[in-house]
Amino acid sequence: MAKQMETIGVLTSGGDAPGMNAAIRAVVRSALAKGLNVKGIYRGYQGLLEEEIEDMNAHSVSDIIQLGGTILGTARCEEFRTEEGQKKAADICKKYNIDGLVVIGGDGSFRGAQALAHLGINTIGVPGTIDLDIACTDYTIGFDTAVNTAMEAIDKVRDTSTSHERCSIIEVMGRHAGYIALWCGIANGAEDILLPERYGYDEQKIVNHIIQSRKKGKKHHLIINAEGIGHSASMAKRIEAATGMETRATILGHMQRGGSPTCKDRMYASIMGAIAVDLLCEGKSNRVVAYKGGDYVDFEIDEALAMTKDIPDYQYDISKILSR
Repeated sequence: MAKQMETIGVLTSGGDAPGMNAAIRAVVRSALAKGLNVKGIYRGYQGLLEEEIEDMNAHSVSDIIQLGGTILGTARCEEFRTEEGQKKAADICKKYNIDGLVVIGGDGSFRGAQALAHLGINTIGVPGTIDLDIACTDYTIGFDTAVNTAMEAIDKVRDTSTSHERCSIIEVMGRHAGYIALWCGIANGAEDILLPERYGYDEQKIVNHIIQSRKKGKKHHLIINAEGIGHSASMAKRIEAATGMETRATILGHMQRGGSPTCKDRMYASIMGAIAVDLLCEGKSNRVVAYKGGDYVDFEIDEALAMTKDIPDYQYDISKILSR
C-alpha cells in the first residue's frame, strides 16, 4: 500500500516562463486545502542539492499570480545530470520528508523528475516553457504571454521599418522550435517566416521574394527569424548587399520571458498546478500534466519524452499564402 501523502515539494527548473508563479500558487494552496505540508525548493535542482528548502503557507504565495518569472528562482545544474547528483537529491527529499515533488519546467526538467521517480520520489511534471516544444501537450505555461510580448514588439519595429522603407529581420526565441516565429509571422503579417523545422537555408529565395515584392510596389519587408536559425545580423548584411534595400536585424531576446502573464497563462497554469497535487494524492508518480485536444490529461514521463512534435503543415501552408 502506497504511503499516504503528507508533505510535497515544488520547484521550477530550466528557463523561466510567465505563469510559473500561478502554478506555484496553485500547488501550494491546493496542497494546503488537502491538509498537506508544502516545501518550496529554490533555484531548481541546484537549490535542492544545496538544501535551499523552506516551508510555504498560503501567505507565501499571496500577490504573486500577476508576476512574471518565478518566485522560487531557477538555475541550471550540471551535478544533477550525474547519477551521484540524482541519488543525493533523492536522499535530500527523504531527509526533508518530501513524499511528492511537483516539477515545473521543460523536457530537461522532466528528465530530472523521471530520475527521481526511479529513485523512489513521487514526481509530477507541469509543462512550463515559452517554446511550446513539449510534444505531449498543446499548451505550455508561458507561451501565450511570450508570443503576445513578441507580437507587440514586432508591431513597433514594423512601424519604423515601414516609415524608412526597410527590410527588417526580427529574431524571436523558441530554442530549436519555431512556434513563436510561426505565430508571430502570421499575427504580424510577415512576408517571410524562417522556421528551424522548415527552413532550407536558401537565402536567394528570400532575396528573390524581396525583389519581386518591390517590383509590385511594396515599400518594406518583414522577416521573422526563429532563434534556432539565428545569425540575423549577418543575414541582414547579405540581404542588403543582394537587394540594395536597407536591412536591419532586431533580436528581441529575453524580454519575451518576462512580463505579467496573460489571463490564459494564469488560468491554465493554475489548473495544471492543482491537477499535479491531485495526482500525487492519488499515489501517482513519474507523470506529466498536459493539455491535449481541449482536455487536461496526464502521461507517463517516459511516454511524454518519447513523443515528437512538428509544425502543423496546414498552419505553415497558410502562413505562406498570407505572406504573398
